[in-house]
Amino acid sequence: MQDLPDEALHQVAAYFQALSEPTRLQILNLLRQGERNVGEIAQACGFTSANISRHLSVLMQQGLVARESRGSAVYYSIADDSVYALCDLVCGSIGRHMERSAAQRSTFLKSTKASRRAG
Repeated sequence: MQDLPDEALHQVAAYFQALSEPTRLQILNLLRQGERNVGEIAQACGFTSANISRHLSVLMQQGLVARESRGSAVYYSIADDSVYALCDLVCGSIGRHMERSAAQRSTFLKSTKASRRAG
């Protein structure tokens, strides 16, 4: 991102904003398994088709999802597989952070229990 003009930074922010909504991440996870139509996605996510359509629109605007009409049905698929590498990287980072936090809590709790026994 170094030396990017403001307009490019706004585009990067919009891309991450598209990924900042849990329902959209759920949609991307479903599409990782293969293409689906709005009804299938809505049923799997537990939302209305209208709600899913709005989320798909945001994902399409950022080039993450592709749309293909087949007769009266419309199917959605992943347009850019690199989003999964990004999400896996972020999930790995969050997992490491949670492990460190758990280790710190465990150390704190052990220290607190030892202090109570000594006191």
